[in-house]
Amino acid sequence: MKPTKLIIGTILSCFSFCLSFVHAQEGNQILDGIGETGMISRYILDRDAKDWSRNTLHARIYGSNIKFDKSEPFEKVLTLSAENQNYVAIPGEAVEGEESLSISAWVNLKSTEKNQVLFDFGKDGRNHFYVEASGQFHLIKDGNEIYKTSNSNKSIPKDEWAHLALVFDAPSKSIFAYLNGKQIEKIEQVEVELDDLFTHENKLYVGRSIPTSDSYLNASIHDFRLYRIPLSESQIEVIRDNALKGNTSVTKREKPRDDLPQFDPNKPQLYNQYLVGVSDVAVETTVGVLPRLPRYVLGDYKNGIDGPKVRVQWPAPTNNDNVAQVGTYEVIGKVSGTDFKPKAKVVVKGAQASVTPSRTLEVFPLSQVFLNMDAHGYQTKFIENRDKFINTLANTNPDSFLYMFRNAFGQEQPEGAIPLGVWDSQETKLRGHATGHYLTALAQAYASTGYDKNLQSNFQQKMDYMVEVLHQLSRLSGRPTKEGGESIADPTAVPPGPGKSTFDSDLSENSIRTDYWNWGKGFISAYPPDQFIMLENGATYGTQPTQIWAPYYTLHKLLAGLMDIYEITGNQKALEIAEGMGNWVYARLSLLPTETLIQMWNTYIAGEFGGMNEAMARLNRITGEPNFLKVAQLFDNIKMFFGDAEHSHGLASNVDTFRGLHANQHIPQILGSLEIYRDSNAPEYYQIADNFWYKARNDYMYSIGGVAGARNPTNAECFVAQPGTLYENGLSSGGQNETCATYNMLKLTKNLFLFDQRTEFMDYYERGLYNHILASVAADSPANTYHVPLRPGSIKRFGNADMTGFTCCNGTALESSTKLQNSIYFKSLDNNELYVNLFVPSTLEWKEKGIMVDQRTAFPKEDHTQLVISGKGKFDLKVRVPEWATKGVLVKVNGKEEKIETSAGSYLSLNRKWKNGDVVDIKMPFQFHLDPIMDQQNIASLFYGPILLVAQETEARTDWRKISLDANDLGKTIQGDPSTYEFTIDGITFKPFYETYGRHSVYLDVSLISQ
Repeated sequence: MKPTKLIIGTILSCFSFCLSFVHAQEGNQILDGIGETGMISRYILDRDAKDWSRNTLHARIYGSNIKFDKSEPFEKVLTLSAENQNYVAIPGEAVEGEESLSISAWVNLKSTEKNQVLFDFGKDGRNHFYVEASGQFHLIKDGNEIYKTSNSNKSIPKDEWAHLALVFDAPSKSIFAYLNGKQIEKIEQVEVELDDLFTHENKLYVGRSIPTSDSYLNASIHDFRLYRIPLSESQIEVIRDNALKGNTSVTKREKPRDDLPQFDPNKPQLYNQYLVGVSDVAVETTVGVLPRLPRYVLGDYKNGIDGPKVRVQWPAPTNNDNVAQVGTYEVIGKVSGTDFKPKAKVVVKGAQASVTPSRTLEVFPLSQVFLNMDAHGYQTKFIENRDKFINTLANTNPDSFLYMFRNAFGQEQPEGAIPLGVWDSQETKLRGHATGHYLTALAQAYASTGYDKNLQSNFQQKMDYMVEVLHQLSRLSGRPTKEGGESIADPTAVPPGPGKSTFDSDLSENSIRTDYWNWGKGFISAYPPDQFIMLENGATYGTQPTQIWAPYYTLHKLLAGLMDIYEITGNQKALEIAEGMGNWVYARLSLLPTETLIQMWNTYIAGEFGGMNEAMARLNRITGEPNFLKVAQLFDNIKMFFGDAEHSHGLASNVDTFRGLHANQHIPQILGSLEIYRDSNAPEYYQIADNFWYKARNDYMYSIGGVAGARNPTNAECFVAQPGTLYENGLSSGGQNETCATYNMLKLTKNLFLFDQRTEFMDYYERGLYNHILASVAADSPANTYHVPLRPGSIKRFGNADMTGFTCCNGTALESSTKLQNSIYFKSLDNNELYVNLFVPSTLEWKEKGIMVDQRTAFPKEDHTQLVISGKGKFDLKVRVPEWATKGVLVKVNGKEEKIETSAGSYLSLNRKWKNGDVVDIKMPFQFHLDPIMDQQNIASLFYGPILLVAQETEARTDWRKISLDANDLGKTIQGDPSTYEFTIDGITFKPFYETYGRHSVYLDVSLISQ
């Protein structure tokens, strides 16, 4: 056990609320009460056609004599002239792959001439939709007009501002038209989907027609927006009203939009309808620490039904007042849809010295674990996804990932260098983030491709080249351009850019500063130091030159990639770059007052720092430099970790302090807490990580293993506002589970398991790996998902097939799919125990023992695996018995059955002297089981063993697909072949989510019937 060890250094930080009423959120992220994840692009059109959203889909204005005029109630607006053939062209990729679409715009018509077009969107003149100046809508498919609105008297007026909105609502198969915040038209039973009208090369015109080149518009245009979600009438009304009031700040929304089917809250659903009794529980805790109440308790069922444990929803205190002193108290829970109120008797004991586990396990290097074909010689999903990424990664050009670094330092680009797009484009304030992911992916790909020396050499060359260029650039910072020239080596003395009196984040070609000699020694980034300094001075998140976008987030990715290369290849220059920037960060942060640091980390997105605490603690462990551990602690999120500056409660005391917060902004901070624990021995950091994981897993997780997806607060990337309320507050439209959040949850899970070998960790890892990470990749390329949609009749959207434009989730996908083998096996630090966590065809080279383990299986298409030992030696073989293996486990060694007592959710142990050729066979029969949403039990996902089965849909839906199953044996009403993992229920096909690329329903409305 680890004793308590006092950490030297001030612990500072704060957490950033996702809630829309926090004043620090004055960016575009919750504009008009709508989360930024729903926005595609926004064009204010007051001085240019730049996209104000984070997606940098800048438009272009065509024609002569382009004018921006003053026009009340707005400031400046774009005036389009038919005579000058003015129009706006939005990038065609803006709408690619979108399921629904909303368009919002302000229009002031200057002419009522016929044939004027407000906007015209489509892939060509035969497949498009447009709105005339009169307000009439037309949809053309294959050259034929399929739908149009009536030409009523509710037309757009002349010489006055009008707000127009058009909504394509795919789930309801409807098209809505709004004028000045009110619905004026509705087309129902629309059979055309956006995929019929759009491709990659689309024409998105404002002010002209696609088919004809002589139809232009006389009008003024202001604030043209595209959303990927179907906006409601109330949302459109808010957009209009806020604009008229001159209100550009965020809007608080008190409750989520109730656009999901509603059910009687007093009606027991699923197994709860058969409940006749629920057990009470008794738990112990210590003063100041909230008890960990079991989320599932034993229940008694009628009709002889062998039901599962009962989900209990307990109150979730926001502080630890209930455990302020020694004594006993009672907590009353509830069971969804019933009158049962199980009780928890809590005994509060006196404070005791914290006892937390030591790190007892280690992962095997990627170079010692190889993925294989399955037992029948077929390719697995692991190899399929790995090869998509490995082969595409091998064809990337490192100069694309170095482009913005050279640009920041004013260096000439090599011939043929092409910059990345999306979040790494010229003016995007997060540029450089993909480079960090790229470095990690190269290191992992190098370690994983021992099977192909040409590939391995390819990745080695790319790594060496990347590090060499970054090292040269970092050596420029804070040093004179010539002997005796001026420079500023001190990171704390960086001045504004030449000719400027203040810092700004303008990265445009004509305005970016490149005076690297003034940036302080060690600085390295794809943009100048301004964003870091502006954060210290209170800058918020947004796209304006006075705003920033998470500079420490980007830095974390870069530092992690450099350290990955160093630890895998021993490249000293990679470590030198990381040390230099680590010193730069320490120099600045160590001088900041507490109030400034709290303000920084309490600023939504701008203060997002990824896992900087993890990176700096890791750098401390690698180098032995104590300042790096000190600066790691300066990133402590005090309010989330400890409740307040006095450490009154927080996650360290098992208080849920992350409800409503941005999920992927905060999960990496928890990873950093665990890394600080590893390097400091301070038990509170372990408790923070362990308590967070338990709550995230049990109170915020969807069936695929993902988290977030909030409708309340109004941001799909946030945890829901209250724990255990996914149906009430979650399942946001447009997608729920951010893929990179699951990437970080799996990383946290793996790291916790190294300290505490609870089976639930690897059960969750298996769930998230198979049902989210493997399921996030496109069928024929490494394109992958950002948000995974879980509503009925949804479809996944994939992006970045050619690795030229990265979002955060495209970046973590590079990492996930180049390390798919990393958690199959673990070893004890003394090399006396081998853990088999996942059942994946693979070969382990255990070099310290001179042992090879060959795992032969077709799992999950078969329910058994075989381990073949090569070499000899004594060790304890520990094999996970998953939580879903409730039908027992059969174990044979060399054909002889072993009498081993096992239970689902444990590890079986075989301790012996192994000899060459020993064979271990393990069989774990699968069965069907349901995973219901905690606060709406009838809405559930269907699993067979560990694999999520989803209904294959032919069209979008607004209602959950209904199915009926036998309460005593779910499989009685399910037909199919387990070897193909394809089943049918009532004629509907169900397949694994990781093999689903069309429309699907992850959740179902399930009724149980007792025969």
